[in-house]
Amino acid sequence: MEAGWRAAMEAGLYGPGGFFVRAGEGPADHFRTSVHASPLFAGALARLIERIDEALGRPEVFDLVDVGAGRGELLTTLQPLLSERVRLTGVELAARPPGLNAGIAWQPDIPDRVVGLLLATEWLDNVPLDVADLDDDGRLRRVTVEPSTGAESLGGLVDPADLFWLRRWWPSPGRAEIGWPRDAAWAEAVSRVRRGCALAVDYGHLRDDRPLLGTLTGYRGGRQVPPVPDGSCDVTAHVAIDAVASAAGTPYRLLRQRDALKALGVDGARPPLDLARSDPAGYVRALAAAGAGAELIEPSGLGGHWWLLHTVGLDDRGSMFP
Repeated sequence: MEAGWRAAMEAGLYGPGGFFVRAGEGPADHFRTSVHASPLFAGALARLIERIDEALGRPEVFDLVDVGAGRGELLTTLQPLLSERVRLTGVELAARPPGLNAGIAWQPDIPDRVVGLLLATEWLDNVPLDVADLDDDGRLRRVTVEPSTGAESLGGLVDPADLFWLRRWWPSPGRAEIGWPRDAAWAEAVSRVRRGCALAVDYGHLRDDRPLLGTLTGYRGGRQVPPVPDGSCDVTAHVAIDAVASAAGTPYRLLRQRDALKALGVDGARPPLDLARSDPAGYVRALAAAGAGAELIEPSGLGGHWWLLHTVGLDDRGSMFP
């Protein structure tokens, strides 16, 4: 039975047996994110957390909330790098991963009161949304999909709320991804931060550069596949990051991952050759780290992701990035 893409994504990703909630395999089995690419990513986040902690005046408890925590990989890597004052919470609809450190809380909902950092790494691209396209008469219609096959057809006209969002944020004609559910999800997440920062890291685009054919796609087993919302694969679409940024209603900074990580000490530079002579093993380790760093900041890959950082209640206590 055909449905709009938003409903189909919701069922295929988060419903019973959905891609993100079924037992056993995790997202890392199907696609590679910055979290999975290198511990250098976690190290950079630890330095950002230190800056936020200082701006907050080092509260008795610093909250680190990871929204869309996967199987807890990022929190597990970060935990030994952080002060004992940091309270770590993974937010994920999937059950608590077996063997996850007892010091990491696990729950399906974002905590009500966060003082510290709320983090969402490649979460917004999986917030379900609808898709629209033009019919032969130039009218925007909702795209429907058969969940078991991914076959699409045109349904009814888009409703006024969708049309309002599209006129403001996706003015180019043709196929469009209606992103207001991401705006609402991020605004709600940021509202839980009482003092500190909220950081979204994701791939996305800006109003003047929306993709003409959209970005909806699937991933399974490390490969890009057609988006079939039957629970067998990830179904994802790039984020209209400027719309998301505007929706939260708090001061923010928007920059590419390449620039953010460089500001946090990840540069991908090769170690000097002299090190190979004086410390061959150290040179090999440094060379491996340089390769991992280069992957994280590659402009056409992970380095092209957006970092959207909101500040809440920090006044003028300095930028988190130089």
